[in-house]
Amino acid sequence: MEGDNRMSDTQIVPDGSWKSPITSDLIVAGTVSLGQIELDGEDVYWSESRPSEGGRNVIVRRSPDGQISDITPPFNVRTRVHEYGGGAFFVSNGTVYFSNYADQRLYRQEPGGEPEAITPEADMRYADGVLDHSRRRIICVREDHTGAGEAVNTLVAVNLKGGDTGVVLLSGNDFYSTPRISPDGTRLAWLTWNHPNMPWDGTELWVGEFADDGSIRDRKLVAGGQEESIFQPEWSPDGTLYFIAEYTGWWNIYRLRDGQVENVCEMEAEFGVPQWQFGAATYGFESAQTIICRYVEGGATKLGWLDTRKGLLVPIETPYTYIGHLKVKKGQAIFIGGSPTQSASVVRMDLATMHIEVLHKSSTLAIDPAYLSVPEHIEFPTENGQTAHAFYYPPINPGYTPDGEELHPLLVISHGGPTSSTSTVLAPNTQFWTSRGFGVLDVNYGGSTGYGRAYRQRLNGQWGVVDVNDCVNGALYMVKQGRADKNRLAIRGGSAGGYTTLCALTFSDVFSAGASYYGIADLSIFVHDTHKFESRYLERLVGPYPEKEELYRERSALNHIDRLSAPVIFFQGLEDKVVPPNQAEIMVAALREKGVPVAYLPFEGEQHGFRRAENIKRSLDAELYFYSRIFGFETADEIEPVQIENL
Repeated sequence: MEGDNRMSDTQIVPDGSWKSPITSDLIVAGTVSLGQIELDGEDVYWSESRPSEGGRNVIVRRSPDGQISDITPPFNVRTRVHEYGGGAFFVSNGTVYFSNYADQRLYRQEPGGEPEAITPEADMRYADGVLDHSRRRIICVREDHTGAGEAVNTLVAVNLKGGDTGVVLLSGNDFYSTPRISPDGTRLAWLTWNHPNMPWDGTELWVGEFADDGSIRDRKLVAGGQEESIFQPEWSPDGTLYFIAEYTGWWNIYRLRDGQVENVCEMEAEFGVPQWQFGAATYGFESAQTIICRYVEGGATKLGWLDTRKGLLVPIETPYTYIGHLKVKKGQAIFIGGSPTQSASVVRMDLATMHIEVLHKSSTLAIDPAYLSVPEHIEFPTENGQTAHAFYYPPINPGYTPDGEELHPLLVISHGGPTSSTSTVLAPNTQFWTSRGFGVLDVNYGGSTGYGRAYRQRLNGQWGVVDVNDCVNGALYMVKQGRADKNRLAIRGGSAGGYTTLCALTFSDVFSAGASYYGIADLSIFVHDTHKFESRYLERLVGPYPEKEELYRERSALNHIDRLSAPVIFFQGLEDKVVPPNQAEIMVAALREKGVPVAYLPFEGEQHGFRRAENIKRSLDAELYFYSRIFGFETADEIEPVQIENL
C-alpha cells in the first residue's frame, strides 16, 4: 500500500526541517475566506475575500441550477463601520445592495445591471442594512465621519431613489446594530449600547412602531442593560420577537411573549457569539415552531433543532466542528461548515433528510490527509486553581520519523480579540507548522468565548495577566507531558493576540522566540490612537484611563524592555487603523537599541489583518525563517532571507 511505502522511506531529520507539501505558495494559491451568507428565493449568496485579488471581497451567487457567478466585479464589497465591518450587503428579489470599500457609499445592482450608487459622496459609512419594502428605503447603521472628534453612529433610512445620506431614525447613543423589521412591516427592533461597553458586555434591545411618516414611535426597552448582553434579535414568521441573552450566565435563546421575556431552552451552552462584526447569525426559523441553531457546548460547536413550543433541543449530527453564518428557510439550513480535515465550505442541509450538499469550498487545495494533524482538546491547570482550554495539534508528516530522543518545538498561538475564540476548522497555516515538525497549541485562554460569561469575564481587569498565564501554563503543561521541548517554545499572535505574545515574552522566561502580528506594545498609546468602537474597550480589560494609568504602564511590554531578551519578529500593515504601525515601530526601535535579535516586516496597503496573497506568503515564510535561525535548523525549502538585527 502507498502508506506502507511512505513509512519505509521515512527519514530522521531535525524538527523544522521536514519537507512539506503544505507550502506558503499552496496556501495562498487556492484559498479564499468565506463570509456573510444571504438567501433570496432559491438563490444563495455569500461573500469571498480573495488574497489572489489583493484581498478584494466579492459577492458570489449560486443559482438553483448550480451555476456559480460573481455579482460585483470589480467592486470590493466591504464596510468600515466599526473598522471590522460585516453586514456589507443584502439581497431582495435579485437586487443586491452593498457597501463599496473604496468610497463607502451604498450601491444597488439590479439583475443583469451594473452597480449604481444610492448615497452621495460623503465621509459616511453604512452597514447592517435591511429593506423596508413598504416605504421603499433601506434601514441601516450609519457612521458619520464628517465632523471633528469621534464618529457619530445612528440608525438611518436611506431612500432607494438615492441622492441623500439618510434620514436619522434613532440617535443619541454611541452604537447601534441589528435593525430588524417585523413580518407585517409595522415594528422595528434594534440593539444599542454606549461607552465603555462592548456589545458582549451590555446592550439594550428596543422595539418601536413605525409612524405614518416612517419615524419610530412608542419606543420600548425589551431586554438588556449595562451588564446584560443581547445578541441577534429576530422576528419569527408569526411576529414573535426572539433574541439571545445571558441572564443565566450563558447565551441562550429567549423570546418576548405577552409582554414577558422567557427562556426558550435553558442550557449551559453558548448560542451567541461576540459581535465583532455586523450580520453574525447563529439561529434562524424553519417555521414559527422550529428554530435551527448553532451552539457551543463543552467547547464543541454543534447544530440543533429547537422546538419553540416544547423548548426541546434535538442535536443534529454533522461532520463539522465549525459552523458559522447560519441562514435558515423552509426545509433548508445553509451555513459555513468546516472540520480539522475539511476546509470551510458553504453547505446546504435538507432538513427533511438531513442530507448535506457542499455548495462551494473555500479552498481547492488537495492535501493528502496523511499530512493533516487532527487537534486534541486540552484542559490544563492554570493560576488560582482554575483550568483553561486549548487545542493541541501534534507534528505529523509521513515522510519523517521523529528522533526518539528529541522533543518537538512547540508553537503556542494566542488568538485575537481578546473576546473571541479559536476554531478547529482546517487551517492550512496551522498545518504548515505541524507538517514541518512543530507542535501547535492553540489556546482559548480565560476571556475566550464559548465557555460561558464567567469564563469570558476572567479577563476583566486582568488583560495581560490571565491570558499570559494561560499561554505560559499551557506551554509548561505540554512540556510536563513530555510533548514539547522546553528550550524551543515559541509564541505567536495577531492584534490582541500580538499583545499577549509580547507580554508573555516580556513577563515570563518560558518562550525562546515570538512573532507579533500587528500587536499592541503600549496600552496607553492604544487608548489615544485607535478607532471609536474599541476606544473604551480597555476600561473593562484593564481599568479606567487615566485613573489607572500606572496599571497601563505596568501591563505594556514597551515599558519593560529590560525584561525582554527573547528574539521577536514583527509584522505590520502600514494602513492599520485599529493597531497603528507606531506600536510595532517603537518596539522594534527599543529592541534594536537593547541588542535583542529583532526583525520587522511592514506591508504597504495592508490594514488590520493581511488580505493580499503575496503578503500572507511572505509573512509565513519569514516567520519560519526566523525560527530556523533562532532554533538552529535548516529549512527544507529555499526561503527569501529576513534581516534579523542583533543576531
